[in-house]
Amino acid sequence: MTTPTQSPTKHPRAFEPATLALLVICAAVGAVIGLQIITTLGVTPNTALIGVLVAIALSRVPLAVLRPFRSVHRQNLVQSTISTATFAAANSLLLPIAIPVVLGRPGLVWPMLIGAALAMLIDFVMLYWLYDSKVFPGAAAWPPGVAAAEAIKAGDEGGKRALLLGAGTAVGLAGSWLGVPMSAFGVAFIGNVVALTMFGIGLLARGYSADVFGVNIAEIYLPHGLMIGAGVVALAQALVVVVRGRRREPTQPAETTYTRDDATVGRGLGRGFALYIGAAVLLAVTGGLIGDLGPGELVLWVLYAAVSCIVAEFIVGLSAMHSGWFPSFATSLIFLTVGMLLGFPAIALALLVGFIAAGGPAFADAGYDFKAGWLLRGRGANPAFELAGRRQQLFAGVIGMAVATAVVALTYHVYFDRNLFPPIVQVYAKTIQAGVDPGLIGKLLLWAVPGAIIQLLGGPKRQMGILLATGTLIVNPIAGWTVLAGIVLRIAYRRWKGADAESQMTIAAAGFIAGDALWGFGNSLFKTKF
Repeated sequence: MTTPTQSPTKHPRAFEPATLALLVICAAVGAVIGLQIITTLGVTPNTALIGVLVAIALSRVPLAVLRPFRSVHRQNLVQSTISTATFAAANSLLLPIAIPVVLGRPGLVWPMLIGAALAMLIDFVMLYWLYDSKVFPGAAAWPPGVAAAEAIKAGDEGGKRALLLGAGTAVGLAGSWLGVPMSAFGVAFIGNVVALTMFGIGLLARGYSADVFGVNIAEIYLPHGLMIGAGVVALAQALVVVVRGRRREPTQPAETTYTRDDATVGRGLGRGFALYIGAAVLLAVTGGLIGDLGPGELVLWVLYAAVSCIVAEFIVGLSAMHSGWFPSFATSLIFLTVGMLLGFPAIALALLVGFIAAGGPAFADAGYDFKAGWLLRGRGANPAFELAGRRQQLFAGVIGMAVATAVVALTYHVYFDRNLFPPIVQVYAKTIQAGVDPGLIGKLLLWAVPGAIIQLLGGPKRQMGILLATGTLIVNPIAGWTVLAGIVLRIAYRRWKGADAESQMTIAAAGFIAGDALWGFGNSLFKTKF
């Protein structure tokens, strides 16, 4: 066996013939599952753990061709491909191309598919450039990634780790069956305590504001304003981190060692923005916006689309990094609303929101997969091996995306002809058709101020504003109570057990998240069939 502490000198390659064949098959299965679930239930469950189970099961098949998959690193590639393909097909591709169809413009499916595929790929590659930097540290929580890595380790090593993970998974399954959001409970034991406390407060505020204060905070656009203010400040904080890092004296040691330095992050942001500009121009041309918009409006649309994608990926990425939850739908809706305030026509808005919506899930999901790989490869202790492995994960993800794009291109009409659309598409369409509330800009600016202030107070390490806004965008008060209860138990257990508690809590929490993911996946499949 190849354990995480006994890394090989050379990382397995995604394009090895046997590995590539298996990745393509797994990606196709994952893509079909993602399409089926999002069109019937409107959500896509976390399939990283399903990918882990598939990889472990394949490694135990007594065939010579599958013997290499006993390597935890090959299992990580399989897990990454399935996870990427599922989210890509459902959230990043089918959802965007459904928007123009619902608005009565089916002729825009192919331009939107091309634009969405490019946005998805750019987002994925950007996180590859930014992962394990000061902005998106490998040592940060990324909770589903921890769960995936612990599951692979348990399957490889067995022993007490497997028993504790199995017990946690059983608790996660039981809690999910009872209606408790066990992923939220597990996250409380892994993420930053301050950030998660703000997340829990946000969830409770959204859930009980109408009953307690007589005001529905969604109707006054408080969550949207908070996220706009916090998101802008978060991006500014990231840029400040990069600039300060470049100005550090060469002899001044860094506090933490990262595999991506500040110069690499700066280049990644610049290249990402340029790629988004190019993709937005292509979408505008193929989507016919040249005839619908004047020269000034067209330039504004392209710039706004590119900037929105960058800010949206930061919002979604930071939320996913700290809490394991990412409000990609709500974030896209925020930028759609601002686009309406800028006066873009309906078709330009449809292409805009589809373009933005395509990227966020890819960014967050890639973070989880890279986190799993980072843990399995020894937490960056061997930088060369870590970067080589992450590069292979990039290739595995691109394979998943390519297969997902082909599956969507070949099968989307099967769903649309039966009037099966992701439910959130109706929200986007109705928002575009409803037009702009005259007082909307004032409401957004009003609540953007406290969002910006809270984000400033928390700083880039805690992301208080982003996590508070994330909570207010999600209608799930039970998750709020669950997160806060988990934090209390985490603090109490650590005081009781001391430093040794961290490892135990992480493995158990991975089990809670795994149990929740398995229940969600199985329950979703059951509902689609019955």
